[in-house]
Amino acid sequence: MSFPVFPIYTSTNFHKFIHAKLPTTMTVDKSHVGHVVVLPYPSQGHINPLLQFAKRLVSKGLKATIATTHYTLSSITDASVTVEPISDGFDDHGFAQAQSEELFLESFKSNGSRTLTQLIEKHQTTKDPITCVVYDSFLPWALEVAKENGILGGPFFTNSAAVTAIFSRIHDGTLRLPLGTEDGLVVIPGVPSLDSEDLPSFLNAPASYPAYLKMKLNQFSNLKKADWIFSNTFESLESEVVKSVSDQWPAKLIGPMVPSAYLDGRIEGDKGYGASLWKPLDNGCGRWLETKPPNSVVYVSFGSMVSLTQQEMEELAWGLQESGFYYIWVVRDIERHKLPKGFLDLTTQNQEKGMVVNWCNQLEMLAYESVGCFVTHCGWNSTLEGLSLGVPMVGIPKWADQWTDAKFIADVWCVGVRAKVDRGTGIVKREEVVLCLNEVMNEGEKGLEIKKNARKWKELAKEAISEGGSSDKAIEEFVLSLKNMP
Repeated sequence: MSFPVFPIYTSTNFHKFIHAKLPTTMTVDKSHVGHVVVLPYPSQGHINPLLQFAKRLVSKGLKATIATTHYTLSSITDASVTVEPISDGFDDHGFAQAQSEELFLESFKSNGSRTLTQLIEKHQTTKDPITCVVYDSFLPWALEVAKENGILGGPFFTNSAAVTAIFSRIHDGTLRLPLGTEDGLVVIPGVPSLDSEDLPSFLNAPASYPAYLKMKLNQFSNLKKADWIFSNTFESLESEVVKSVSDQWPAKLIGPMVPSAYLDGRIEGDKGYGASLWKPLDNGCGRWLETKPPNSVVYVSFGSMVSLTQQEMEELAWGLQESGFYYIWVVRDIERHKLPKGFLDLTTQNQEKGMVVNWCNQLEMLAYESVGCFVTHCGWNSTLEGLSLGVPMVGIPKWADQWTDAKFIADVWCVGVRAKVDRGTGIVKREEVVLCLNEVMNEGEKGLEIKKNARKWKELAKEAISEGGSSDKAIEEFVLSLKNMP
C-alpha cells in the first residue's frame, strides 16, 4: 500500500487554469440529497482516492461523510465533506500501535463495526439520514454493518482492475496458489501473459505475507450482497480486463480519482486530495523546477512505505548523477542515512544539478512542464497520477501489486520502461538506471513513442472523468439512484 503526496500547483499557466471560471454543469442540486458514508482503510494511499470520490459525490449534490479512525481524523481537512471518527481499537497511534497486520485487522473489524453502527444510528433521526456506505474493499465487514442497518453498501477497490482480476480468480478457484506454471506464464482472460515477475509479489510464495493475502482475498467474501462495486480505473484503460471478470466483479469504473484541477477542472478549488498524514514541504521544489527547461528533470519518489536497501540507494544515487539529467529525489528522513556521503555532498554543494528532499507535493511536481520523467515504485495511485499528468515513467517496483502495474506501464500502455533487476545482486544497478533514463528522456524512437503514448493517456484520463465521459456517467448513475430513492 503506497502513500502519495499532496498538490498545490503554482506554475503560471496551471495557476491560471485552476482559478478560471468553472462551468456551471457542476452546480449542486439541493432538491434531492442522499447521504453517503465513505470508509477508507486508514493509510494515505487508500484515504486519497476514497476522499476524492466523496468530493465527486458532493459536487453532484449528495452529502458525504468520511468515517475514519481517530488517529487519522485530523489529517482530513477538505471543507466539502464532513469527517467523523470510528475506532480501530488503536485510537492513539493507529496501525503502529498494533503488533501485527492480523491483530490490527481483527481489532478494526470488531471496533469498526460497533462504532460505524453508532455513527449510522446517530444520523438516522436527522434531516440527512445515511442511505449508503461506500467502503474500502479491504474492509468487507462494513457491508454487513450497512445491511444490518437497512441501508445500501458497496466496496471501493483501490488497485487496478488487472490486479483485482487476479485475486478474484484466486478467490473463486479459477486460479490456484502458487501460480507457477511449466512455461512460467500465467494466462488470464483480458490480461497479457504474466510471468512470475509480473504477478503481485507474494503470490509466488503465499506463506510470505499470510495476513495481507487473506485481506486481499476477503475483498470478495460477501461481494454478491453489494449494491454497487466501484473501481479506481477507467474504461479505456482496462476495459478488456473488466469484461473478462464482469461475472465475478461487475464494477463501476469511476477513476481516475485525481483532484479535479489536474483533469476536468469542474470542482471549484479541488487542487489537492484534502488529506495528509505527512508534513508538506515548502515551495522550494517548485521554485527550483521553474528554472529548468521543459522535460529536463527526473522526479523520483517511492512513496511512503517502500524502503530501499543501502545498496539500492547507492546504485540509484550514482545512476541519477551519471545520467546527466536534472533530478529531484524524495528521500524520507529515516532513509537519508543510506545515501552515499559523496552523493549528498554533491547535492548540497551544487543544487543546480539535483535536489534531495524529505517530501514534496507529488501531483504538483508532476504537473510542472520541466518534469520529463517519473521514477516510481508503481503503486496504483502513483501510476494513475503519472498517467493523468502525462508524465513518462521508469518503473522500479518493489512488492505486491507494483509488479503488475509496472508490467502494464511498460508493455500494455507503453508509457515508460521497467528497470531490469541484476540477476546476481537482485537490485537495479546504476548502469540500468542510466539506460532507462536515456530511453525515456531522450528523443530516440522509443522515447518519442513513450512521450506520444503518455500524452494520449493523459487525454483519455481527462475524457473519462469529464462531463459525459465513461467514469462521469458511472458516478452520475450512482448519484441518481440515491437521489431517486423513495
